[in-house]
Amino acid sequence: MEHELRRQDISAVLIAGPTASGKSALALKLARDLGGEIVNADSMQVYGVLEILTARPRGADLQQVPHHLYGHVPPDTAYSTGIWLDQARAAIGEIRARGALPVVVGGTGLYFRALTGGLSDMPAIPDALRAQLRTRLESEGVAALHAELARLDPPMAERLRPADRQRILRALEVVRATGRSISTFQGRGGAAVIEADTAHCIVLDPDRPALHARINARFAQMIDEGALDEVRALLALAVPPQHPAMKAIGVNHLARYLAGEYSLADAVDLASAATRQYAKRQLTWFRNQLDARWQRVTPS
Repeated sequence: MEHELRRQDISAVLIAGPTASGKSALALKLARDLGGEIVNADSMQVYGVLEILTARPRGADLQQVPHHLYGHVPPDTAYSTGIWLDQARAAIGEIRARGALPVVVGGTGLYFRALTGGLSDMPAIPDALRAQLRTRLESEGVAALHAELARLDPPMAERLRPADRQRILRALEVVRATGRSISTFQGRGGAAVIEADTAHCIVLDPDRPALHARINARFAQMIDEGALDEVRALLALAVPPQHPAMKAIGVNHLARYLAGEYSLADAVDLASAATRQYAKRQLTWFRNQLDARWQRVTPS
């Protein structure tokens, strides 16, 4: 496949796919062959501490070509698709200014949608307001925020489940910051950072039994390489359990092993099963959301 690509014909390479499908290896090869630099599009690989458990590129891979937006976010820091998009836009601009080709790789579908202009153009939320509402969410509970949303934006409050913490929080942030319902911003696509029509877009669609075997083997290898030490380090930071970094697959299972609730074998089995389920959800999203501009490839 890579031999068919010519640098002068494309503005970027986009590589999506489920976890453990070989995305990083493909990105590295194409970046080497085409004079590219790699930009992360995985929402868990942005976090520090969890290098092994999130399968971030390491060691010699990082020395072969420049990598961007990996491990740069402290685990206790709020992070969003909008923040990632701003950072990706800046990184891609710098890559192009150096005359290199952006190679964007990851498993977070919303990141690719945002990058190609398919995400709603949401307003910026002041940091102080975001922090205030998140603190209230933890201290007062989601019901209190839903009640406030019902007062400020009744139609949106009716549309959302009363227990949907993240969407209620987001809708309340927007109406408090702008005085307008989040619904007025939804559906307004943002400007594309990369045009899918001019990029080479690849989505990896691996054979399922092979993918499952790779997931199982990889998680066992993560244990051997020090994933338990990463979880210990993360727990030592006392990050709130609802924070996205704490929801990285394997964190909860290994934390419960460290607490004596699971055997290590059970923790590994459960984490591997959760990873397989996550890969299935990713594949479903890619199948339903990525259009014919994306070349579907079965890794060998």
